Amino acid sequence: MNRTAKIILGIILLVAVAGGGWYGYSYTQKGIVTIQTGRVSRQDLAAVVTASGEIKPRNYINIGTNAIAPSRITEILVVEGQAVRKGQTLARLESVQPEAEVAAQNASVSSSEAESAASESSLLAADENIRTAQATLERTKSDLERARLFFERAKKLYDDKLIARQEYDQRATDMESLRAGVREAEARLAQAKAQRNQASSSLSASQKRITLAQANLKRAADVLQKTYAISPIDGMVTNLPVRVGETVVPGIQNSASSLIMTIADMSLITAEVKVDETDIVNVKLDQMADVTIDAMTNRTFKGRVIEIGNTAILRSTGLAASQSAISSQEAKDFKVVIAIENPPSEIRPGLSCTAKVTTATRQRALTIPIQALTVRQKKDLEKTPAATVNAASPTDPVKEKAMKEEIQGVFVVAGGQATFRKVETGITGATDIEVMNGLSEGDEIVTGSYKVIRTIRNEAKVKVESNKGPLKSDS
Repeated sequence: MNRTAKIILGIILLVAVAGGGWYGYSYTQKGIVTIQTGRVSRQDLAAVVTASGEIKPRNYINIGTNAIAPSRITEILVVEGQAVRKGQTLARLESVQPEAEVAAQNASVSSSEAESAASESSLLAADENIRTAQATLERTKSDLERARLFFERAKKLYDDKLIARQEYDQRATDMESLRAGVREAEARLAQAKAQRNQASSSLSASQKRITLAQANLKRAADVLQKTYAISPIDGMVTNLPVRVGETVVPGIQNSASSLIMTIADMSLITAEVKVDETDIVNVKLDQMADVTIDAMTNRTFKGRVIEIGNTAILRSTGLAASQSAISSQEAKDFKVVIAIENPPSEIRPGLSCTAKVTTATRQRALTIPIQALTVRQKKDLEKTPAATVNAASPTDPVKEKAMKEEIQGVFVVAGGQATFRKVETGITGATDIEVMNGLSEGDEIVTGSYKVIRTIRNEAKVKVESNKGPLKSDS
């Protein structure tokens, strides 16, 4: 055998030995999964719900036109950003016709009041006439009674032949004359009473005309008042979209009136955010929140939850789900209002913001990384192969359903093996989740990679790629 053949044979033997070694090593490593691990630790944990929205004043009012017809703006008395007081006049609309109507109704009220005063004077005069007629009647009746007594005495004297016929006749004539006077006095009293009734009716009619005129004046004054935009609250002009000379129209059915301006009460500033439907159940009133405003970098403002909406809002349209004509399975949000403590003076409504609401806290909670948590079906954890179980009871749907039950847990590493362990969890932080039971502090668990956690089998042989030690221990 020559030198060349010997070299070739040597190379072949080296390759064979190397291949045998590699095969042996590969065989020994067969089925071993490379993992990343960490240890269960204790730390302070806070559950936070993050949501975005915008800055809004708690109380703001849109000032629109209340005029009964389209009107032209004749004067704007404020500017955007100006502070205003309750009752302050903000703008004036065209008011020629309302002012003329008010003047006409004022004249009508004055005329009716003058008629009422005249009727009242007539009523007083009628009352005086009644008193005079009543006194005259009573005096006449008294004179008649005296004349009757004189007549009866004269009649007795005449029958006894003690007086002349002439005197007797005179007494009779006096009595009849006074009877006529009584009838005349009664007629005058009745006439005075009739005049009083007429004056009273005239006064009543005058008072009704006054009431009607005053009602018309009130209506006209109200129409005139609607040509003025008045601030209903103390606040600031935050929106002024119109100019002098523009025409504004009143609201009609299904159409709002023209907006003149917006007055906002800046004493209470809020962050109105939209919280995902999966998080809203954890948000409660008076929970604390940290609010950041995009326009104010590196600044965080404290706040608390003061309102939680009960109506779901469709994320695509911003409308309430109850207003949607069709059933929708799209994502929904809920409105949450957060009152900001000590807002800066430069804050403005409409600024974009982000709120982080702290929904729960735990001191020295037992925690694991969220990514370590996984789910397995019960049949995947059985030591007996699933095919054998299914073959043993192919017609048992109850047991088959039970074997498909999903169990939440983590893989605990011990003795080169990853064993699935069921756990119960509590609150969820930004990167970690609380473990209520199933693990102990210091347990080594599989934390990565994502593919490994998703596919690793129970009791698989493992090899640690990198051990990260305790998980964010605060000790």
